Order: sequence, then structure tokens, then C-alpha cells
Amino acid sequence: MNRPLLNRVRHSLSAALVLFTISVIGYMWLEQFSFADALYMTVITLSTVGFGEIQPLSPAGRIFTAGIIVVGVILIAVLFGTLTEYIIAGELGGTLKTRRLMKKMRAINNHYIVCGMGRVGEHVAVELQNRGLPCVVIDKEKATIEHAEQLGLTAIQGDATIDETLQDAGIEKAKGLVAALNTDAENLFVILSARKLNPDLTIVGRSTMDEATPKLQMAGADRVVSPYDMAGHRIVSQLTRPHVTFFLDSALYNKGLNLFIDEIQIAPQSPLVSQSMSEAEIRSRTGANIISILRGDEHEVMEWSPELAIQPGDMLIVVGKLDQLHALADLAGDTRFQQD
Repeated sequence: MNRPLLNRVRHSLSAALVLFTISVIGYMWLEQFSFADALYMTVITLSTVGFGEIQPLSPAGRIFTAGIIVVGVILIAVLFGTLTEYIIAGELGGTLKTRRLMKKMRAINNHYIVCGMGRVGEHVAVELQNRGLPCVVIDKEKATIEHAEQLGLTAIQGDATIDETLQDAGIEKAKGLVAALNTDAENLFVILSARKLNPDLTIVGRSTMDEATPKLQMAGADRVVSPYDMAGHRIVSQLTRPHVTFFLDSALYNKGLNLFIDEIQIAPQSPLVSQSMSEAEIRSRTGANIISILRGDEHEVMEWSPELAIQPGDMLIVVGKLDQLHALADLAGDTRFQQD
């Protein structure tokens, strides 16, 4: 939005209101008009419609009226010129668009924010969209925002390193954030701000240099990803384990197979708590298969055995059909999974 032009419109409207007020007060003081007569005289004077005076004016009143007409004509010309420029420049449409966006942002909840619509950010946003997950994109460039909107994404033009921009994106209500700006320094600022504004947010940062990874983690990132490392691992996997890669892709991204890999957390109120793996009979009760169990803040991989007792907070890595995963999520009490 062109703020200088918008400010000019506001200043012109304010000046018109001030002139209108001065005119009403002036007629009441100089000519002893009632408020209604002073208001009527002000309207016909500023509009220059040529109606006759309510009563003959005093010399001071005539000079005052002449001054109101001169100043009013100039002010109205400036006001209409500024409004015309405002409309032609597309600012009115931009303001309405901004209002619609803010209305949409007030309604959105439990969403993901992608900071930076570069090559990495665009793939992240599109993948979230394909999974039906609410997503908001932030980027500085107008052309990039227009491209995001063409893809059907909710997009905000602004600097993601500024708290106000993150607040416009509803960070207090967000579920996760991806810092995928061009530099590690920018991502560091985003992560610091995001963690301060929403301590419970899941944050994934993108790094371009290995030495940046611990700094981004110290700033508050839950995970730090290097696209170059991931690309290298991916290429090697395609070379050496193509069938494993195919299965994981199919399960993770629903490409061909009716199977999904997901994570389900055990809630404290779940009936599975304190049961052993053999007692829980998860496979027979839900049809889902447990691949691994992660425990604690350090995500310790538990060694599976029939006697392994299930604890609150355990993260089950599972594979199965969608209805089977939902059945297990109900049993585990994981409402977080159901929101996805």
C-alpha cells in the first residue's frame, strides 16, 4: 500500500472537516445564526450552489463567506484530485483487498506460516495446501505475492522479520512456522520473533551453512533443515534404495498407495497408558502398525518388545490406512492428529 498517498487523502479529509467546523462556528458567532441556520449556510457556501442567504450578512460576514468559498474551492479541488489519484493508482482496490485479507486472517486458526516464497518456501506452501492444511505465506515482493495468490494461497506482503507482520499472519493462533528466507540471518530474526510471540509454536528453519544450524536452534527452532543435505540424501536413496524411496514417498505423500505414515501421541487420559504392547493389541484393535516409539524431549527410540509399557507423551510412528490411523488417534486421545 502506498502510505504517503493514503496519508494525503486522510489529511485532505481532515482539512475539509476542520474548514466545515470553522464555517459553522463562524456563522454562529458573527451572524448570531442558530446551529441549523449556520449548518445550512455552510453547506450552500462550500457547495457553491448559489442559493440565497438566509438573511443579509454583515460586512464581516460577507468577508468571512468569501474566505470560506476561496479556501473551500481550493480544498475541494485538492481533495478530489487526491481521491482520483488514489483510485487510479489502485489504492482503493488495495485497501479493500487488505480488509478482506484481514477478515480472513481473523477467521483462520491452527494454521501454518511460511516465511519466504522462494523455491523452498513455495514447495512447502504448496505441499501444505495439497494436504488440506491451512497455510499463510509471507514475502516482501509484490510479484511473489501475486504468484502465491494465483496458486490459491493466502499471502501477506511484508517483512517476516518484523513482529507486526507475523501478528498480521495470526502467529498467536498458528500451529507451526517455516523460516525459509534467503539468508540465515533473516531466518534467525524470524525464529527469535516467532518464539517470543508464540512459545508453543513448532518452528522449522532453513539453513544454508552448517555453522548456522546450532544458532537457529538456540534462537528457538525445533528443527533445522539444509536443502542441500536433504537433496544429497535423496539422490543417494534413489540410487541405492529406489524401492524403499518409492514406498516412503507413497506413504508420506499419498502417491498411489492407500497407506500413510504419521505420528500419534499418547494422551494422559488414553486407556493405552500403562498397558504393555501385547496388552494394548493395537494392530488387532485399529489395523494400524507401529513402526517405532519415541519417548521424552530427546525423542529416544524405544526398543520394541511385548512387555514395553506405553507412557503418556509417547510418540507412535505408525503406518496404515487413513481410517486406521484415525481409529488409533481416537484410542490414543490425540486430538492434535484429528485437527490435521
